[in-house]
Amino acid sequence: MISTNDLRRGMVIKLDGDLYSVVEQNHHKPGKGGAIVRVKLRNVRKGNVMDRTYRPSEKVEDVRLEHRPMQYLYEEGDHLVFMDTETYEQESIPRDAIGSAVGFLQPQDVCEIAIYEGEPITVTPPAAVVLKVTYAEPGVKGDTATNVTKPVKVETGAEVKVPLFINEGDFIKVNTETGEYMERVKK
Repeated sequence: MISTNDLRRGMVIKLDGDLYSVVEQNHHKPGKGGAIVRVKLRNVRKGNVMDRTYRPSEKVEDVRLEHRPMQYLYEEGDHLVFMDTETYEQESIPRDAIGSAVGFLQPQDVCEIAIYEGEPITVTPPAAVVLKVTYAEPGVKGDTATNVTKPVKVETGAEVKVPLFINEGDFIKVNTETGEYMERVKK
């Protein structure tokens, strides 16, 4: 058991027989009364998100997960196929377990897979990936106001908002958690 005050983003807990991943945790102290902990939880198997409010002294059942590095190989329908880097066994994981980062994964990327009772639960992709810009509209001359961005398509098919100086063929570093542009990379 773990105190709700100790919950952190990415942790997995067991509630009503289901596994939930902590998406957000917010400790709130209103002007009147005791503190509360607001938690946003995502059901690991179904993908639905729910909000819960707890007192900091309440306890929830935490889950011990085994973490393994696995290499992304290819996409097969609604599943992505990963290979365990130690045993070379292949594992098919539903797209839903990966979340929005699936648009930034390339074959050969090594991700961390959380396993519970032999079943893959969550996939944590690399924090950032370098991708080639395959389509970019030209920046409009004179449109140089602060923080102006334009949408571009990267080699995986995902769309990323980037500064105007990014052109087709450039390589960019993208944060897989937020999907945001980080920097241009020279290759």
